[in-house]
Amino acid sequence: MTGRAGMQSFHLPSLDGVRAFAALTVFLSHAGAGRFIPGAFGVTVFFFLSGYLITTLMRREIEESGRLDFRAFYQRRAYRILPPLYLVLAVIFVVTEIMHFSDYTTTGGVLSLLLQYSNYYLLDHHGSELLPTTGTYWSLAVEEHFYLVFPLLFVWIARRGSGARTAAVFFFICLAVLLWRCVLIYFLNAPSDRTYLATDTRFDSILFGCIMGVWMNPALDRDPFPSKAAKLLALAVGVALLAASFMVRDEDFRDTWRYSMQGLGLFPLFWLAVRHPEWPIFRPLNTRTARFLGAISYTFYLSHLLWISVSRRTLPGQPELLRGTIALILTIAFSYLVYRTVEQPLARMRKRLHGGVAPVAPSIVKKGQV
Repeated sequence: MTGRAGMQSFHLPSLDGVRAFAALTVFLSHAGAGRFIPGAFGVTVFFFLSGYLITTLMRREIEESGRLDFRAFYQRRAYRILPPLYLVLAVIFVVTEIMHFSDYTTTGGVLSLLLQYSNYYLLDHHGSELLPTTGTYWSLAVEEHFYLVFPLLFVWIARRGSGARTAAVFFFICLAVLLWRCVLIYFLNAPSDRTYLATDTRFDSILFGCIMGVWMNPALDRDPFPSKAAKLLALAVGVALLAASFMVRDEDFRDTWRYSMQGLGLFPLFWLAVRHPEWPIFRPLNTRTARFLGAISYTFYLSHLLWISVSRRTLPGQPELLRGTIALILTIAFSYLVYRTVEQPLARMRKRLHGGVAPVAPSIVKKGQV
């Protein structure tokens, strides 16, 4: 199967559920459960997922056609990212103006959102002049900066070595980013936001996912584990690394080593979730509800702070649980509306214009291929 049909048939189990998990983690943290639910981890999961999925798609395109169509890649990114982004920003602007959420929005803050550099704008202005309820948009800026460069880097490195060598290069880049965070925190006394928000200190969370895209890819490569016991050990190691990243409370550790430890911990969990969706621990990721929330997760992520703020403004003094529930209903309803009226039509147009590449079965991936 090739071309458009190949792209349409390509589906990785559990990933919609992973999107749902990440989106709900961020939502619950912002809705009042931040002391118990680490919203920042949800962002890290989004980063890893993005790196893995996009690298897998680029790899498949190269293996199918022998090349990567850069123009089509960036056009697909634009179709997928920008229309919902600008629509949600317009809704946020209208609602916040009507409800008088803030009087400090500036032209510079709005431009930083439109032009995808809000993470550095936040660092320069301490968030005081950004459009209200857009505090999560910094992560989109990190992704867009990364994907401006990564396809070129990927093709250049991939042509010069095997998937394992490409993964090794990516891993050393991740180590360099960790070293840079350590320099900023331990020697330059940079604030926590500097390593949390900036592209140059967070893109390794995406790159860890890219490593799995080119090496030990659960959708494309042979199973590297000799037995189920080995897989269970890998699962235990991943869970232990993630647990340790949460348990260590030292602020300097959290600003430096935490992101690298979580990237390593997510690797076996992602691998097993894609390869073994039938395992009891991963079944919830493949339910109809999880797939639905995963499908609308992009607009859900973009807009949830708006509806949390609307709920709190219109229901002052009410229990946080009630306001959070109303906000969740509003966020889901709005996200589904945007998904049906904007995202789905654009996805169909994207497939008509650019087609796709055929899936590659694990049994035909040859040694030395990217």
